[in-house]
Amino acid sequence: MNRITKLFGIEKPIIQAGMIWCSPWQLAAAVSNNGGLGVIGAGSMYPETLEEHVDKCLKATSKPFAVNLPLLYPDIEKHIETVIKYKVPIVITSAGNPKVWTPKLKASGIKVVHVVSSAKFALKSEAAGVDAIVAEGFEAGGHNGREETTTLALIQDVVDNVNVPVIAAGGIATGKAMLAVMSLGADAVQIGSRFVASEESSAHENFKKVVVESGEGQTSLTLKEITPVRLIKNNFYNQVQHAYQNDASVEDLKYLLGRGRAKKGMFEGDLMEGELEIGQVATYIKNIKPAAEIMEEILGEFHTSRRQLSSTIYDF
Repeated sequence: MNRITKLFGIEKPIIQAGMIWCSPWQLAAAVSNNGGLGVIGAGSMYPETLEEHVDKCLKATSKPFAVNLPLLYPDIEKHIETVIKYKVPIVITSAGNPKVWTPKLKASGIKVVHVVSSAKFALKSEAAGVDAIVAEGFEAGGHNGREETTTLALIQDVVDNVNVPVIAAGGIATGKAMLAVMSLGADAVQIGSRFVASEESSAHENFKKVVVESGEGQTSLTLKEITPVRLIKNNFYNQVQHAYQNDASVEDLKYLLGRGRAKKGMFEGDLMEGELEIGQVATYIKNIKPAAEIMEEILGEFHTSRRQLSSTIYDF
């Protein structure tokens, strides 16, 4: 047991990321039932949809689970009402100021975690009263920091600056990567991209297929003028690059992005015109498996690698 497993009441220090369009109750329940912390991704859900997912997750698992709440979501107040109403034990907030909602959530007995991409914002989150921090490096899929700080650099900086537990995220899909970041002081890992390619993920099968077929260098961080997002390179991505070459303004980029690009790509499976968000670690993902098998695979490799490392380190 470590600080995170004790804080959340879970068996294994693996948190499944709350990924937009990919993190339904089925995935959250599967991860929680196998000892980790499953997370419902509320960023793509209408208030009534989130309520349905929370209700079904409560019926599918007796273990703790969380809801990820992007704080810039238009109906954030209704989402807050839902997690309080259903007594969701843990909320992971992102994309906004944790000072706004952390006191209300904690007053309702909910543990609060906030996602950051720098030590500066980790300190601000700690001051806001969060119980733990997810430090997410540049390698991550979806939206991440403008600073482009890699996970290896970020985790050390955050761990050295805060006292609350730190969860490492970004580029982690294997037991070896989990061992690496925990050796830097992380208390747990948050894993997103690997769980996109799970049977329980709500990602479209077309998107899952392109993830497992993707190779090195096929993702890129772009649209930093709006919200930085890591995308698989497709026709939409090429349109964005063409816009940059023609000195597109922020308004031009917003018009090109439009509405519903992420849904079109990840949920509806339009591989040409949709927004396909995934991490650099997609190059390591070669198959689609049940969440239980993914958990077993990661933890098995973690323990094997830990034993191998202890037998190969010498005194210098």
